Amino acid sequence: EELVLLIADGSAEALGSMYDRHVRDVFAVARRTTGDAGIAGDVVQETFLTLWDRAELFDPARGSLRGWLLAIARNRSIDHLRSARRHDRAVTFSALATPDADDGSLADWLTIAGAPVATGRPDPSPEAAVVHLEGQASMAEAIASLPPAERSVIRLAYGAHLTQVEIAAKLGWPLGTVKTRTRRALRHLRDRLDPTR
Repeated sequence: EELVLLIADGSAEALGSMYDRHVRDVFAVARRTTGDAGIAGDVVQETFLTLWDRAELFDPARGSLRGWLLAIARNRSIDHLRSARRHDRAVTFSALATPDADDGSLADWLTIAGAPVATGRPDPSPEAAVVHLEGQASMAEAIASLPPAERSVIRLAYGAHLTQVEIAAKLGWPLGTVKTRTRRALRHLRDRLDPTR
């Protein structure tokens, strides 16, 4: 608890001590959750950056610091997995080559294959673009119609991509309050955007 107070006051030495104590456990949770050592390393950095930025939010009455750090690491790991699912991974041309192939034979193979290798999505039709813009405008109006507390929960969840636990910590609310306000906000948005339901 003393180290956390020192971190909240800006002590880099206290953060270093906390890092030395907990880095292995944080890395293990991130590695186990993501299955990727590189992503786990990023999660470790994000977890201790969160400790540095939000040390004052740690409440020893709610649990141990180790548990708090591991929860942050798990949530960040899940965020990385979700993000990876949303973005297709690019494949380098060299990944397509065989060990005995040179650049010329790879280029020939790609030419003969006749399939597009790297293409973007086609531009939307004018009608689709208008529908998309109208949908965005309707969503913005619906969000603006929310009460301020519910609007902040939605913006933190969908704009800042925070988990409900992180939102509770950021706003200083109990987790149950965040869940209730999120449900209420989503119900309001659904009714506003699709009144026929």
